Amino acid sequence: MPQTLLLPRWLLAMKAGEETLENHALLIDGERIAAVGPREALLAQYPQATRVELPEQILIPGLINGHAHSAMTLLRGVADDVPLMDWLQNHIWPLEKKWVSEEWTYLGSKLAAAEGLRSGTTYINDMYFFPTAMARAAVDSGVRAAVSMNVIDFPTGYASGPDDYIAKGIAAYEQYKGEKLLDWTSAPHAPYTVSDETFIKLRDLAEKLDIQMHCHIHETAGEVEDGIKAHGVRPIARLDKLGLFSGRMIAVHMVHLDEAEIELMARKGVHLVHNPNSNLKLASGVMPLKALETAGVNTILGTDGAASNNRLDMFGEIRSAALLAKGITGDPTVATARTALEMATIRAAKAMGRGDDLGSLEVGKLADVVAVSLDSLECQPVYNAAAQLVYVAGREQVSNVWVGGRQVLRDRQPTTIDVPALLAEVRDVVGRMQATA
Repeated sequence: MPQTLLLPRWLLAMKAGEETLENHALLIDGERIAAVGPREALLAQYPQATRVELPEQILIPGLINGHAHSAMTLLRGVADDVPLMDWLQNHIWPLEKKWVSEEWTYLGSKLAAAEGLRSGTTYINDMYFFPTAMARAAVDSGVRAAVSMNVIDFPTGYASGPDDYIAKGIAAYEQYKGEKLLDWTSAPHAPYTVSDETFIKLRDLAEKLDIQMHCHIHETAGEVEDGIKAHGVRPIARLDKLGLFSGRMIAVHMVHLDEAEIELMARKGVHLVHNPNSNLKLASGVMPLKALETAGVNTILGTDGAASNNRLDMFGEIRSAALLAKGITGDPTVATARTALEMATIRAAKAMGRGDDLGSLEVGKLADVVAVSLDSLECQPVYNAAAQLVYVAGREQVSNVWVGGRQVLRDRQPTTIDVPALLAEVRDVVGRMQATA
């Protein structure tokens, strides 16, 4: 792969202690970042490199979606404006039982990958059935993914029970082990769908394979109340007793927390995924970001699935996270633009166990790079390019994306995905679903 020299107006490396740079350049050599420095110096040093001029654009690290159900793009909009458990039990689960298959999951995951690329997302922490389908979709699309070995305690069209889910997850892991674009997670769905015995098996599996865990926890007040009725304690206390909490755990939602639980998360090094827009839409509540930040908990961002959000738009999550924290607390200094961007980049890389390779634009790291154009009238004038990314720009300003040095979005068009063919297939599948509804 030839060297490529990216020449933006601004560069935000998300490197600790470093602000936005102007008139700098970034050199991609193979799959990694080989140099970051003043534009003229790099032009002189690497005259043979292919030059990519990016006037009035800012380079940022690829965004990391900390929690998604990619295949559920095919269920976008099927059940809006209903509470979580009604949404799950009366709408989503019956549809999934009827339709979800290997190819259905592949198609929905590929649609999610395409939407993600056009939103600057280069890494998806996914949770769904048929992990081989997500693995294929990510590899075919050229995006990174943490593929889940997802487990619930009741049968679905994918597996007959917890041991079957685990066996199929391990088989998928073994099939794709070593694929550079993929990580794996041990993924118990939630305390209300997974038994103690299954949680322990998945905890041990994560330790054996040295992978992260991924679980919905304390998403709604009702979930917490039901957990107390069923087990005598709040779900977090139950999972702590089972030894679930450590730096391996990526705990999703975590909306309803008391002071002791926040302190526990900080002490155990658990990573928490804030899903502001999905939680708002389902009226689940708002993660107490200020208290978590004060305690030193690593908080990151995710979209959740397109059936509950309904957008796989990390720019939307970044903006919502910053604004919600200010509005809830009455403190405009909470969740600054920099904090919100960190939650989608360097902090998320740490949560995924990939802090050494991803999350910032530094020499030696993988070249997952996003260019965002700030030249439109909606984005002018630019006084602070980093703040502009949070409070002004949207996913429609993402122009170009590289993953591991490979350009996967050029002038807003995916280079790895035949979009018209993909959309035709999506319409065909959804048409058949609607015809039998």
